[in-house]
Amino acid sequence: MTATPQASLNQARAFQALHQAEHGFLLPNAWDGASARIFQAAGFPAIGTTSAGIAYSRGKRDGQSFTRAEMCREVAAIVNTVSVPVNADIEAGYGDSPAEVAHSVTDFIAVGAVGLNLEDATGNLAQPLYTLDDQQRRLAAARTATDASGLPVYLNARTDTYISQFGDSEEERLAETLRRGRAYLSAGADSVFVPLVTDLATIRLLASELGGPVTVMAFPGAPSVATMLDAGATRVSIGQSAMLAALGLTARIARELQDSGTYEAMQASFYGFSEADHLFS
Repeated sequence: MTATPQASLNQARAFQALHQAEHGFLLPNAWDGASARIFQAAGFPAIGTTSAGIAYSRGKRDGQSFTRAEMCREVAAIVNTVSVPVNADIEAGYGDSPAEVAHSVTDFIAVGAVGLNLEDATGNLAQPLYTLDDQQRRLAAARTATDASGLPVYLNARTDTYISQFGDSEEERLAETLRRGRAYLSAGADSVFVPLVTDLATIRLLASELGGPVTVMAFPGAPSVATMLDAGATRVSIGQSAMLAALGLTARIARELQDSGTYEAMQASFYGFSEADHLFS
């Protein structure tokens, strides 16, 4: 069931407010309605989607293996399962041109997303990142499309400078991240997302030098969420990590069933039939 315009406005305002909180917040990432409902039941005030988790759950690789329409359906299923604001991972916008990005933004807002992640990764190994000028135009088109919706949709500009290992040194990578981040904020982004940055000194530098909010991603081995927020991050998300943990548990269950036909791994994390029914009641 699609949210009413007033409900969408309330959710968009609530999601904006989370980014203005003094100490920042944690945004868990769901890959289907069940995981989204579990995060909501745990008390999280908002939920993000994970394009990688969604792709894996459908037997596909990460990296825009879905069409715009296919991913919209996945996001809509999550939005319609929860009552908290949802931030949609729209990858690189399902098209190179600003017009295609705007089309994607409009479609994801139409299914109820009140926050969007748009990345600068091209998926092309020969040129892994869009040029700065091209990405600025794409972000400006995204901003125009969010404004046209009449909702204060939060636009998080992801840069893959660290994922793509841009440059020949850490100094070059950091300088490019700052250059891009400032340009993305100037183009209309509300914040800059720099995945793989977990070094606290780097987070502090980005938070102080970018001129806008910085969002980062947590994963096993990273500093605690609280520590990264204390270092200056406005938002910490978890990407596909929870989904990968679920895959790891499923792999252990499969091995035990194959090896001994017993259920210890399954029992250790068993959710329960009645709990599952109650979750969706």
